[in-house]
Amino acid sequence: MKKTLYLLILLTACTPGDTVLVNQSGYYPGQEKVAVVDASFTGSFRITDVITGTSVFEAKSGDIIPSPFSSKVRTILDFTSFNQPGEYRIETENGSASHVFTIGENVLAPLALTALEAFYLQRSTPGHPDTLVLVHASAASEDRPEGTVISSPGGWYDAGDYNKYIVNASYTTGLILAGYEKYPGYSQNDRLLDEMMYNLEWSLTMQDPADGGVYHKLTTPEFEGFIRPEECKKPRYVVQKSVTATLDFAASMAQAARIYKNVEKYAGPAIRMEQAAEAAFLWALDNPDSLYNQFRMNENFSPAIQTGAYGDRSARDEFFWASCELYLTTGKDAYLKKAMEYAPGKFSAPTWGNVDGLGYFALLTHDKAPHAMKEQVIAFCDSIISLATEASFASSYGNSARDFFWGCLSESCSSNAISLLYGYRLNGNRDYLLQAYHNMDYLLGINPLGYCYVTGTGSKSPVNPHHRLAATDDIPGPLPGFLVGGPNPAKQDGCFYPSELPDESYVDVVESYASNEIAINWNATLLHLAIALQECSPSL
Repeated sequence: MKKTLYLLILLTACTPGDTVLVNQSGYYPGQEKVAVVDASFTGSFRITDVITGTSVFEAKSGDIIPSPFSSKVRTILDFTSFNQPGEYRIETENGSASHVFTIGENVLAPLALTALEAFYLQRSTPGHPDTLVLVHASAASEDRPEGTVISSPGGWYDAGDYNKYIVNASYTTGLILAGYEKYPGYSQNDRLLDEMMYNLEWSLTMQDPADGGVYHKLTTPEFEGFIRPEECKKPRYVVQKSVTATLDFAASMAQAARIYKNVEKYAGPAIRMEQAAEAAFLWALDNPDSLYNQFRMNENFSPAIQTGAYGDRSARDEFFWASCELYLTTGKDAYLKKAMEYAPGKFSAPTWGNVDGLGYFALLTHDKAPHAMKEQVIAFCDSIISLATEASFASSYGNSARDFFWGCLSESCSSNAISLLYGYRLNGNRDYLLQAYHNMDYLLGINPLGYCYVTGTGSKSPVNPHHRLAATDDIPGPLPGFLVGGPNPAKQDGCFYPSELPDESYVDVVESYASNEIAINWNATLLHLAIALQECSPSL
Protein backbone atom coordinates (compact mmCIF):
# COMPACT_ATOMS: atom_id res chain seq x y z
CA MET A 1 0.00 0.00 0.00
CA LYS A 2 2.76 2.44 0.93
CA LYS A 3 4.63 1.80 -2.33
CA THR A 4 1.51 2.43 -4.42
CA LEU A 5 0.76 5.71 -2.66
CA TYR A 6 4.36 6.84 -3.06
CA LEU A 7 4.20 6.25 -6.82
CA LEU A 8 0.95 8.24 -6.97
CA ILE A 9 2.66 11.10 -5.18
CA LEU A 10 5.47 11.09 -7.74
CA LEU A 11 3.03 11.12 -10.63
CA THR A 12 0.79 13.87 -9.30
CA ALA A 13 3.74 16.00 -8.21
CA CYS A 14 4.50 16.60 -11.87
CA THR A 15 1.38 18.75 -12.30
CA PRO A 16 1.60 22.54 -12.05
CA GLY A 17 0.26 23.98 -8.92
CA ASP A 18 1.83 26.18 -6.30
CA THR A 19 0.66 29.57 -7.58
CA VAL A 20 -3.06 28.86 -7.24
CA LEU A 21 -3.77 27.11 -3.95
CA VAL A 22 -6.64 24.63 -3.66
CA ASN A 23 -7.85 21.91 -1.32
CA GLN A 24 -5.94 19.05 -2.90
CA SER A 25 -8.44 16.43 -1.74
CA GLY A 26 -11.36 18.38 -3.10
CA TYR A 27 -14.66 20.07 -2.36
CA TYR A 28 -18.24 19.00 -1.76
CA PRO A 29 -20.72 20.38 -4.32
CA GLY A 30 -22.54 22.53 -1.75
CA GLN A 31 -19.42 23.75 0.00
CA GLU A 32 -18.27 27.36 -0.02
CA LYS A 33 -15.47 26.79 -2.53
CA VAL A 34 -12.48 29.09 -2.84
CA ALA A 35 -8.96 28.96 -4.19
CA VAL A 36 -6.21 31.46 -3.41
CA VAL A 37 -3.68 33.07 -5.72
CA ASP A 38 -0.42 33.50 -3.82
CA ALA A 39 -0.02 37.05 -5.15
CA SER A 40 -1.99 40.11 -6.17
CA PHE A 41 -4.16 39.26 -9.17
CA THR A 42 -6.94 41.10 -10.97
CA GLY A 43 -8.50 39.38 -13.89
CA SER A 44 -10.44 36.29 -14.81
CA PHE A 45 -9.90 32.64 -14.00
CA ARG A 46 -11.41 29.49 -15.40
CA ILE A 47 -11.98 25.94 -14.25
CA THR A 48 -10.88 23.27 -16.73
CA ASP A 49 -12.09 19.67 -16.78
CA VAL A 50 -8.85 17.66 -16.77
CA ILE A 51 -10.48 14.71 -18.54
CA THR A 52 -11.95 16.58 -21.49
CA GLY A 53 -9.72 19.67 -21.45
CA THR A 54 -12.74 21.93 -21.77
CA SER A 55 -13.42 25.08 -19.77
CA VAL A 56 -16.49 24.59 -17.58
CA PHE A 57 -16.58 27.75 -15.43
CA GLU A 58 -15.21 31.29 -15.60
CA ALA A 59 -15.31 34.18 -13.15
CA LYS A 60 -13.49 37.31 -12.03
CA SER A 61 -10.94 37.38 -9.22
CA GLY A 62 -12.11 38.48 -5.80
CA ASP A 63 -10.69 40.32 -2.79
CA ILE A 64 -6.96 40.99 -2.48
CA ILE A 65 -6.04 40.54 1.16
CA PRO A 66 -2.75 41.42 2.89
CA SER A 67 -0.91 38.93 5.06
CA PRO A 68 -0.98 39.75 8.79
CA PHE A 69 2.69 38.76 8.99
CA SER A 70 4.41 40.35 6.00
CA SER A 71 4.03 42.53 2.92
CA LYS A 72 2.65 39.58 0.94
CA VAL A 73 -0.87 39.70 -0.45
CA ARG A 74 -3.22 36.95 -1.61
CA THR A 75 -6.21 36.96 -3.95
CA ILE A 76 -9.41 35.01 -3.33
CA LEU A 77 -10.98 33.09 -6.22
CA ASP A 78 -14.56 32.14 -5.41
CA PHE A 79 -16.22 29.34 -7.38
CA THR A 80 -18.93 28.36 -4.88
CA SER A 81 -21.62 28.43 -7.56
CA PHE A 82 -19.89 25.73 -9.61
CA ASN A 83 -20.99 22.36 -8.23
CA GLN A 84 -20.64 19.83 -11.04
CA PRO A 85 -18.80 16.66 -9.86
CA GLY A 86 -15.54 15.93 -11.64
CA GLU A 87 -11.78 16.49 -11.68
CA TYR A 88 -10.56 19.98 -12.41
CA ARG A 89 -7.73 22.48 -12.50
CA ILE A 90 -7.97 26.25 -12.04
CA GLU A 91 -6.09 28.47 -14.49
CA THR A 92 -5.81 32.24 -14.43
CA GLU A 93 -5.58 34.50 -17.48
CA ASN A 94 -1.93 35.25 -16.66
CA GLY A 95 -0.95 31.56 -16.82
CA SER A 96 -1.00 30.54 -13.15
CA ALA A 97 -2.51 27.15 -12.33
CA SER A 98 -3.54 24.91 -9.47
CA HIS A 99 -3.03 21.28 -8.68
CA VAL A 100 -5.80 18.95 -9.82
CA PHE A 101 -8.73 18.73 -7.40
CA THR A 102 -12.07 16.95 -7.20
CA ILE A 103 -15.63 18.08 -6.65
CA GLY A 104 -17.76 15.23 -5.39
CA GLU A 105 -20.07 13.83 -2.74
CA ASN A 106 -17.47 11.82 -0.82
CA VAL A 107 -14.23 13.76 -1.19
CA LEU A 108 -13.10 13.34 2.42
CA ALA A 109 -14.07 9.67 2.82
CA PRO A 110 -10.68 8.49 1.44
CA LEU A 111 -8.90 10.85 3.83
CA ALA A 112 -10.84 9.46 6.78
CA LEU A 113 -9.97 5.93 5.73
CA THR A 114 -6.25 6.58 5.30
CA ALA A 115 -6.16 8.46 8.63
CA LEU A 116 -7.71 5.41 10.30
CA GLU A 117 -5.33 3.00 8.56
CA ALA A 118 -2.41 5.09 9.84
CA PHE A 119 -3.17 3.82 13.34
CA TYR A 120 -2.75 0.25 12.13
CA LEU A 121 0.63 1.22 10.67
CA GLN A 122 1.56 2.79 14.03
CA ARG A 123 1.00 -0.41 16.04
CA SER A 124 3.88 -1.25 18.36
CA THR A 125 3.86 -4.97 17.66
CA PRO A 126 5.66 -6.93 16.38
CA GLY A 127 8.48 -4.38 16.64
CA HIS A 128 8.21 -4.15 20.42
CA PRO A 129 6.43 -7.18 21.91
CA ASP A 130 6.63 -5.56 25.39
CA THR A 131 6.15 -8.86 27.20
CA LEU A 132 9.20 -8.21 29.42
CA VAL A 133 8.71 -4.69 30.77
CA LEU A 134 10.40 -3.57 34.00
CA VAL A 135 8.74 -1.71 36.85
CA HIS A 136 10.75 1.48 37.31
CA ALA A 137 11.75 2.53 40.82
CA SER A 138 9.26 5.41 40.63
CA ALA A 139 6.44 2.93 40.03
CA ALA A 140 7.45 0.31 42.62
CA SER A 141 4.86 -0.95 45.08
CA GLU A 142 4.60 -3.71 47.66
CA ASP A 143 3.12 -6.13 45.13
CA ARG A 144 5.38 -4.96 42.31
CA PRO A 145 8.80 -3.96 43.65
CA GLU A 146 11.42 -2.29 41.47
CA GLY A 147 12.56 -4.55 38.67
CA THR A 148 9.38 -6.64 38.57
CA VAL A 149 8.75 -7.90 35.04
CA ILE A 150 5.27 -7.34 33.65
CA SER A 151 3.69 -7.85 30.24
CA SER A 152 2.21 -4.84 28.46
CA PRO A 153 1.88 -5.68 24.74
CA GLY A 154 -0.02 -3.79 22.06
CA GLY A 155 -0.94 -0.15 21.75
CA TRP A 156 0.38 2.42 19.30
CA TYR A 157 3.72 4.12 19.24
CA ASP A 158 2.97 7.63 20.38
CA ALA A 159 4.60 9.69 17.66
CA GLY A 160 7.88 9.61 15.79
CA ASP A 161 9.39 7.67 18.70
CA TYR A 162 8.83 4.12 19.95
CA ASN A 163 7.29 4.79 23.37
CA LYS A 164 3.70 4.54 24.60
CA TYR A 165 2.03 7.15 26.81
CA ILE A 166 -1.29 6.70 28.62
CA VAL A 167 -2.18 10.40 28.69
CA ASN A 168 -1.96 10.78 24.94
CA ALA A 169 -3.28 7.34 24.06
CA SER A 170 -6.37 7.89 26.21
CA TYR A 171 -6.96 11.33 24.74
CA THR A 172 -6.59 9.86 21.25
CA THR A 173 -9.12 7.06 21.72
CA GLY A 174 -11.40 9.45 23.58
CA LEU A 175 -11.54 11.96 20.73
CA ILE A 176 -12.00 9.29 18.08
CA LEU A 177 -14.75 7.50 19.99
CA ALA A 178 -16.42 10.87 20.58
CA GLY A 179 -16.64 11.11 16.80
CA TYR A 180 -18.02 7.60 16.63
CA GLU A 181 -20.83 8.47 19.04
CA LYS A 182 -21.60 11.80 17.36
CA TYR A 183 -21.47 10.60 13.75
CA PRO A 184 -22.67 6.97 13.69
CA GLY A 185 -23.28 6.91 9.96
CA TYR A 186 -19.58 6.68 9.12
CA SER A 187 -19.11 3.60 6.92
CA GLN A 188 -15.90 2.38 8.55
CA ASN A 189 -17.29 2.10 12.07
CA ASP A 190 -16.47 -1.59 12.53
CA ARG A 191 -12.85 -1.11 11.53
CA LEU A 192 -12.63 1.94 13.73
CA LEU A 193 -13.87 0.03 16.77
CA ASP A 194 -11.43 -2.81 16.15
CA GLU A 195 -8.49 -0.41 15.94
CA MET A 196 -9.46 1.51 19.06
CA MET A 197 -9.84 -1.76 20.95
CA TYR A 198 -6.24 -2.63 20.07
CA ASN A 199 -5.10 0.40 22.04
CA LEU A 200 -7.64 0.00 24.84
CA GLU A 201 -6.45 -3.54 25.52
CA TRP A 202 -2.91 -2.25 25.93
CA SER A 203 -4.11 0.51 28.24
CA LEU A 204 -5.72 -2.08 30.52
CA THR A 205 -2.29 -3.66 31.06
CA MET A 206 -1.02 -0.31 32.39
CA GLN A 207 -3.34 -0.37 35.40
CA ASP A 208 -1.96 -1.77 38.64
CA PRO A 209 -4.50 -4.44 39.62
CA ALA A 210 -3.63 -3.98 43.30
CA ASP A 211 -4.90 -0.41 43.64
CA GLY A 212 -6.39 0.84 40.32
CA GLY A 213 -3.68 3.44 39.66
CA VAL A 214 -2.31 3.71 36.12
CA TYR A 215 1.33 4.01 35.08
CA HIS A 216 2.06 7.22 33.25
CA LYS A 217 3.94 5.65 30.34
CA LEU A 218 5.87 2.69 28.97
CA THR A 219 9.25 3.94 27.80
CA THR A 220 12.96 3.54 27.35
CA PRO A 221 15.10 5.84 29.53
CA GLU A 222 16.08 7.88 26.46
CA PHE A 223 14.68 8.01 22.95
CA GLU A 224 16.00 5.31 20.64
CA GLY A 225 17.94 6.46 17.59
CA PHE A 226 16.63 6.23 14.05
CA ILE A 227 16.85 2.44 13.92
CA ARG A 228 14.33 -0.26 13.18
CA PRO A 229 12.12 -1.36 16.09
CA GLU A 230 13.61 -4.85 16.10
CA GLU A 231 17.09 -3.36 16.47
CA CYS A 232 16.21 -1.50 19.68
CA LYS A 233 18.03 -2.86 22.73
CA LYS A 234 17.31 -0.38 25.53
CA PRO A 235 15.25 -1.69 28.47
CA ARG A 236 11.64 -0.60 28.64
CA TYR A 237 9.94 0.51 31.84
CA VAL A 238 6.57 1.46 33.22
CA VAL A 239 7.04 4.58 35.31
CA GLN A 240 5.22 6.43 38.08
CA LYS A 241 1.45 6.29 38.44
CA SER A 242 0.00 9.74 37.88
CA VAL A 243 -3.40 11.26 38.57
CA THR A 244 -3.67 12.65 35.04
CA ALA A 245 -2.89 9.34 33.35
CA THR A 246 -5.24 7.54 35.73
CA LEU A 247 -8.12 9.95 35.05
CA ASP A 248 -7.58 10.00 31.29
CA PHE A 249 -7.61 6.20 31.46
CA ALA A 250 -10.81 6.27 33.54
CA ALA A 251 -12.51 8.61 31.08
CA SER A 252 -11.61 6.67 27.94
CA MET A 253 -12.45 3.33 29.57
CA ALA A 254 -15.85 4.51 30.74
CA GLN A 255 -16.58 5.95 27.31
CA ALA A 256 -15.43 2.77 25.59
CA ALA A 257 -17.46 0.57 27.94
CA ARG A 258 -20.60 2.51 27.01
CA ILE A 259 -19.94 2.03 23.30
CA TYR A 260 -18.59 -1.52 23.20
CA LYS A 261 -21.29 -3.08 25.41
CA ASN A 262 -23.54 -2.82 22.35
CA VAL A 263 -21.08 -4.76 20.17
CA GLU A 264 -21.53 -8.49 20.77
CA LYS A 265 -17.92 -9.55 20.34
CA TYR A 266 -16.76 -6.86 22.78
CA ALA A 267 -19.46 -7.14 25.45
CA GLY A 268 -17.10 -8.99 27.81
CA PRO A 269 -14.24 -6.47 27.57
CA ALA A 270 -16.79 -3.67 28.01
CA ILE A 271 -17.66 -4.96 31.47
CA ARG A 272 -13.99 -5.08 32.40
CA MET A 273 -13.42 -1.57 31.08
CA GLU A 274 -16.23 -0.12 33.20
CA GLN A 275 -14.84 -1.79 36.29
CA ALA A 276 -11.34 -0.57 35.46
CA ALA A 277 -12.64 2.98 34.99
CA GLU A 278 -14.32 3.08 38.39
CA ALA A 279 -11.26 1.61 40.12
CA ALA A 280 -9.05 4.21 38.46
CA PHE A 281 -11.34 7.04 39.52
CA LEU A 282 -11.21 5.89 43.15
CA TRP A 283 -7.40 5.88 43.01
CA ALA A 284 -7.44 9.41 41.61
CA LEU A 285 -9.71 10.61 44.40
CA ASP A 286 -7.21 9.21 46.91
CA ASN A 287 -4.19 10.65 45.05
CA PRO A 288 -5.31 14.00 43.60
CA ASP A 289 -1.86 15.57 43.85
CA SER A 290 0.08 12.79 42.10
CA LEU A 291 0.97 14.92 39.11
CA TYR A 292 3.74 13.73 36.82
CA ASN A 293 6.86 15.86 37.18
CA GLN A 294 9.67 14.14 35.31
CA PHE A 295 12.40 16.47 36.56
CA ARG A 296 11.48 15.88 40.19
CA MET A 297 11.08 12.14 39.59
CA ASN A 298 14.58 11.95 38.15
CA GLU A 299 15.99 13.62 41.26
CA ASN A 300 14.73 10.69 43.33
CA PHE A 301 14.82 7.63 41.09
CA SER A 302 17.02 6.03 38.48
CA PRO A 303 17.53 5.40 35.71
CA ALA A 304 16.61 8.94 34.69
CA ILE A 305 13.77 9.13 32.17
CA GLN A 306 14.30 11.63 29.33
CA THR A 307 11.44 10.82 26.95
CA GLY A 308 8.20 12.75 26.41
CA ALA A 309 6.85 13.92 29.75
CA TYR A 310 3.17 14.71 29.11
CA GLY A 311 3.28 16.53 32.41
CA ASP A 312 0.56 18.75 33.80
CA ARG A 313 0.07 21.35 36.53
CA SER A 314 -3.55 20.52 37.29
CA ALA A 315 -5.89 17.56 37.07
CA ARG A 316 -9.12 19.58 37.18
CA ASP A 317 -9.84 19.05 33.50
CA GLU A 318 -9.11 15.33 33.75
CA PHE A 319 -11.47 15.05 36.76
CA PHE A 320 -14.16 16.81 34.72
CA TRP A 321 -13.81 14.59 31.65
CA ALA A 322 -13.65 11.35 33.65
CA SER A 323 -16.66 12.36 35.77
CA CYS A 324 -18.71 13.14 32.65
CA GLU A 325 -17.92 9.82 30.99
CA LEU A 326 -18.50 7.80 34.15
CA TYR A 327 -21.83 9.53 34.73
CA LEU A 328 -23.01 8.80 31.20
CA THR A 329 -21.92 5.17 31.43
CA THR A 330 -23.05 4.28 34.95
CA GLY A 331 -25.91 6.72 35.50
CA LYS A 332 -24.62 7.41 39.01
CA ASP A 333 -25.47 10.92 40.21
CA ALA A 334 -22.28 11.06 42.29
CA TYR A 335 -20.29 11.34 39.06
CA LEU A 336 -22.53 14.12 37.74
CA LYS A 337 -22.04 16.01 41.01
CA LYS A 338 -18.29 15.61 40.68
CA ALA A 339 -18.42 16.79 37.04
CA MET A 340 -20.23 19.97 38.04
CA GLU A 341 -17.68 20.50 40.82
CA TYR A 342 -14.89 20.52 38.24
CA ALA A 343 -16.77 22.19 35.36
CA PRO A 344 -14.49 24.90 33.94
CA GLY A 345 -16.97 27.70 33.31
CA LYS A 346 -15.58 28.32 29.81
CA PHE A 347 -15.30 26.05 26.78
CA SER A 348 -11.99 25.51 25.02
CA ALA A 349 -11.24 23.19 22.13
CA PRO A 350 -9.78 19.93 23.47
CA THR A 351 -6.09 19.07 23.44
CA TRP A 352 -4.19 16.36 25.31
CA GLY A 353 -3.20 18.96 27.92
CA ASN A 354 -6.73 20.32 28.39
CA VAL A 355 -9.40 17.67 28.05
CA ASP A 356 -12.33 19.74 29.33
CA GLY A 357 -13.66 19.87 25.78
CA LEU A 358 -14.08 16.09 25.67
CA GLY A 359 -16.36 16.32 28.68
CA TYR A 360 -18.45 18.94 26.89
CA PHE A 361 -18.60 16.78 23.77
CA ALA A 362 -19.83 13.77 25.76
CA LEU A 363 -22.54 15.74 27.54
CA LEU A 364 -23.65 17.45 24.33
CA THR A 365 -23.88 14.20 22.39
CA HIS A 366 -26.09 12.65 25.06
CA ASP A 367 -28.14 15.83 25.59
CA LYS A 368 -26.99 16.15 29.19
CA ALA A 369 -25.16 19.47 28.94
CA PRO A 370 -26.64 22.27 31.07
CA HIS A 371 -27.81 25.37 29.24
CA ALA A 372 -24.80 27.34 30.50
CA MET A 373 -22.39 24.86 28.91
CA LYS A 374 -24.20 25.09 25.59
CA GLU A 375 -23.92 28.86 25.72
CA GLN A 376 -20.18 28.55 26.43
CA VAL A 377 -19.73 26.43 23.30
CA ILE A 378 -21.69 28.96 21.24
CA ALA A 379 -19.58 31.82 22.60
CA PHE A 380 -16.42 29.94 21.63
CA CYS A 381 -17.70 29.28 18.10
CA ASP A 382 -18.70 32.92 17.66
CA SER A 383 -15.21 34.00 18.66
CA ILE A 384 -13.65 31.57 16.17
CA ILE A 385 -15.69 32.55 13.12
CA SER A 386 -15.02 36.22 13.79
CA LEU A 387 -11.37 35.50 12.98
CA ALA A 388 -12.24 34.74 9.35
CA THR A 389 -12.94 38.38 8.53
CA GLU A 390 -10.32 39.63 6.05
CA ALA A 391 -8.52 36.27 6.21
CA SER A 392 -5.85 35.70 3.55
CA PHE A 393 -6.82 32.06 3.10
CA ALA A 394 -10.57 32.35 3.87
CA SER A 395 -10.07 30.37 7.09
CA SER A 396 -10.63 31.34 10.71
CA TYR A 397 -7.30 29.64 11.40
CA GLY A 398 -3.93 31.13 10.53
CA ASN A 399 -4.52 34.84 11.06
CA SER A 400 -2.58 35.33 14.30
CA ALA A 401 0.95 34.39 15.32
CA ARG A 402 -0.66 32.59 18.29
CA ASP A 403 -2.07 30.04 15.82
CA PHE A 404 1.37 28.56 15.17
CA PHE A 405 3.10 26.33 17.72
CA TRP A 406 4.11 22.71 18.23
CA GLY A 407 1.25 20.59 16.85
CA CYS A 408 -0.81 23.60 15.81
CA LEU A 409 -2.47 21.98 12.81
CA SER A 410 -4.10 19.54 15.20
CA GLU A 411 -4.48 21.46 18.43
CA SER A 412 -5.74 24.70 16.89
CA CYS A 413 -6.81 24.28 13.26
CA SER A 414 -8.44 20.83 13.50
CA SER A 415 -9.63 21.00 17.09
CA ASN A 416 -11.32 24.35 16.51
CA ALA A 417 -13.06 22.98 13.43
CA ILE A 418 -14.32 19.96 15.38
CA SER A 419 -15.69 22.30 18.03
CA LEU A 420 -17.43 24.44 15.40
CA LEU A 421 -19.34 21.38 14.26
CA TYR A 422 -20.59 20.71 17.80
CA GLY A 423 -21.73 24.33 17.90
CA TYR A 424 -23.45 23.91 14.53
CA ARG A 425 -25.43 20.97 15.89
CA LEU A 426 -26.56 23.20 18.76
CA ASN A 427 -27.90 26.22 16.89
CA GLY A 428 -27.66 25.49 13.16
CA ASN A 429 -25.45 28.51 12.45
CA ARG A 430 -24.28 27.85 8.90
CA ASP A 431 -21.19 30.02 9.38
CA TYR A 432 -19.88 27.48 11.90
CA LEU A 433 -20.29 24.72 9.34
CA LEU A 434 -18.65 26.63 6.50
CA GLN A 435 -15.69 27.67 8.61
CA ALA A 436 -15.08 24.09 9.71
CA TYR A 437 -14.68 23.19 6.02
CA HIS A 438 -12.35 26.15 5.48
CA ASN A 439 -10.09 24.92 8.28
CA MET A 440 -9.86 21.59 6.48
CA ASP A 441 -9.10 23.50 3.27
CA TYR A 442 -6.16 25.08 5.10
CA LEU A 443 -4.83 21.67 6.17
CA LEU A 444 -5.12 20.26 2.69
CA GLY A 445 -3.46 22.95 0.61
CA ILE A 446 -4.89 26.46 0.98
CA ASN A 447 -2.04 27.77 3.10
CA PRO A 448 1.11 29.87 2.52
CA LEU A 449 3.34 26.93 1.59
CA GLY A 450 0.78 25.11 -0.53
CA TYR A 451 1.24 21.89 1.43
CA CYS A 452 -1.39 19.25 1.95
CA TYR A 453 -0.07 18.52 5.44
CA VAL A 454 -1.16 14.85 5.43
CA THR A 455 1.43 12.33 4.23
CA GLY A 456 0.57 10.48 1.04
CA THR A 457 -2.38 12.78 0.30
CA GLY A 458 -2.78 15.41 -2.40
CA SER A 459 -0.19 16.57 -4.89
CA LYS A 460 2.25 18.23 -2.51
CA SER A 461 2.56 16.64 0.93
CA PRO A 462 5.36 15.93 3.44
CA VAL A 463 7.75 13.19 2.34
CA ASN A 464 10.29 13.35 5.18
CA PRO A 465 8.36 13.40 8.47
CA HIS A 466 10.11 12.93 11.81
CA HIS A 467 8.96 9.32 12.09
CA ARG A 468 11.31 6.48 12.98
CA LEU A 469 9.08 3.79 11.47
CA ALA A 470 8.99 5.50 8.07
CA ALA A 471 12.63 6.57 8.11
CA THR A 472 13.99 3.09 8.79
CA ASP A 473 11.92 0.87 6.51
CA ASP A 474 12.95 -0.22 3.00
CA ILE A 475 10.29 1.67 1.05
CA PRO A 476 10.87 5.25 -0.18
CA GLY A 477 8.66 7.96 1.19
CA PRO A 478 6.50 8.32 4.29
CA LEU A 479 3.85 6.07 5.76
CA PRO A 480 0.54 7.49 4.47
CA GLY A 481 -2.27 9.13 6.37
CA PHE A 482 -0.39 11.07 9.05
CA LEU A 483 -0.98 14.75 9.87
CA VAL A 484 2.28 16.55 10.67
CA GLY A 485 2.58 19.16 13.39
CA GLY A 486 2.84 22.17 11.10
CA PRO A 487 4.44 25.63 11.17
CA ASN A 488 6.19 26.35 14.46
CA PRO A 489 8.19 29.58 14.79
CA ALA A 490 9.65 28.38 18.12
CA LYS A 491 11.82 25.91 16.14
CA GLN A 492 12.76 23.81 19.18
CA ASP A 493 14.58 21.33 16.93
CA GLY A 494 17.30 23.82 15.93
CA CYS A 495 16.81 23.09 12.23
CA PHE A 496 17.19 25.69 9.50
CA TYR A 497 13.80 26.95 8.37
CA PRO A 498 13.65 28.82 5.03
CA SER A 499 11.22 31.39 6.41
CA GLU A 500 10.94 33.31 9.67
CA LEU A 501 7.24 34.06 9.15
CA PRO A 502 4.98 32.29 11.68
CA ASP A 503 2.77 30.65 9.07
CA GLU A 504 5.75 29.53 6.97
CA SER A 505 7.99 28.22 9.78
CA TYR A 506 7.94 24.67 8.52
CA VAL A 507 10.51 22.44 6.87
CA ASP A 508 10.00 18.98 5.41
CA VAL A 509 13.08 17.24 6.81
CA VAL A 510 13.34 14.24 9.13
CA GLU A 511 15.25 16.23 11.74
CA SER A 512 12.44 18.77 12.23
CA TYR A 513 10.53 17.25 15.11
CA ALA A 514 9.17 20.70 16.00
CA SER A 515 7.29 21.10 12.70
CA ASN A 516 7.33 17.78 10.88
CA GLU A 517 6.73 15.03 13.44
CA ILE A 518 3.59 12.88 13.44
CA ALA A 519 1.58 11.89 16.54
CA ILE A 520 -1.45 9.77 17.34
CA ASN A 521 -3.34 12.63 18.99
CA TRP A 522 -2.83 14.77 15.90
CA ASN A 523 -4.19 11.97 13.75
CA ALA A 524 -7.15 11.66 16.08
CA THR A 525 -8.20 15.22 15.25
CA LEU A 526 -7.70 14.57 11.54
CA LEU A 527 -9.79 11.39 11.65
CA HIS A 528 -12.58 12.89 13.76
CA LEU A 529 -12.76 16.00 11.58
CA ALA A 530 -12.75 14.08 8.30
CA ILE A 531 -15.54 11.79 9.56
CA ALA A 532 -17.54 14.75 10.83
CA LEU A 533 -17.24 16.82 7.65
CA GLN A 534 -18.15 13.85 5.49
CA GLU A 535 -21.25 13.21 7.56
CA CYS A 536 -22.22 16.88 7.70
CA SER A 537 -21.84 17.36 3.94
CA PRO A 538 -25.54 16.73 3.12
CA SER A 539 -26.32 19.83 5.20
CA LEU A 540 -24.26 22.09 2.93
